[in-house]
Amino acid sequence: MLLPTVPRTRLRPADQPAIDTPFGPLTFTTTIGSTRLPPRPDELFRLPGDRTLARWVTSRARVELLLTRYDPELDPENWGPLTDCRAAVWRIDALAPLGRAQFSAGLPARLPEGADGGYDGGQALAAITVEDGKTRLTIGGSDEEAICRAADTGEVPRQWAALIDEVHDHSFSTWGVDYGQYRGMSWTLPPLEAGDHGELPVVAAWAPAADESANTWYAVKSTPTVLLGRVTTEPAKRAGASETG
Repeated sequence: MLLPTVPRTRLRPADQPAIDTPFGPLTFTTTIGSTRLPPRPDELFRLPGDRTLARWVTSRARVELLLTRYDPELDPENWGPLTDCRAAVWRIDALAPLGRAQFSAGLPARLPEGADGGYDGGQALAAITVEDGKTRLTIGGSDEEAICRAADTGEVPRQWAALIDEVHDHSFSTWGVDYGQYRGMSWTLPPLEAGDHGELPVVAAWAPAADESANTWYAVKSTPTVLLGRVTTEPAKRAGASETG
């Protein structure tokens, strides 16, 4: 379960959770086996800092999606300022063995006129970048190598660490990241056993296209541990600032 100790207010689920970007909403979907979960969650909560936590529950799995603002704190001497940055953490808890679970984050199939997307991954980062001459948007998350290495931090099942050999010899075919038409990404996970859980990050950052500092690319390099840690520490920081001010 994501952030069990963070206070929350129950909301009425109305719409599909999404991040608003300059190129349209970035929406999220989960497929378990051959069944896609409905766009509207079963439960929705507001967390401190204007964050939301959506939850879907089935007989086979519990899925949660945190949406939050994110400040990657880029060094201003090396990177230009971002226009905005938002993040998501997706978590699945397997209540039964799952042979296939897939999580997707995608922009509209038809981008605004003049916009185009392309692959922008590397260094354990799965990413695409969309530009239209005025704005650059980068969406990033874990690639296959990062997923395997996340087993060391407890973000994914420990047995996935052994799959790193499949990544390096390119022999795997049943799991991995699909970039589609560079409008987003889909992560098909290795099998999960009952009691396993997996967490994946998605970060979307945008800035003026004229800025050549690659700021959006560096901004989307994060992990669930970092993103969840911000949720638990930032309210405390703000409270401390108000007390001292």
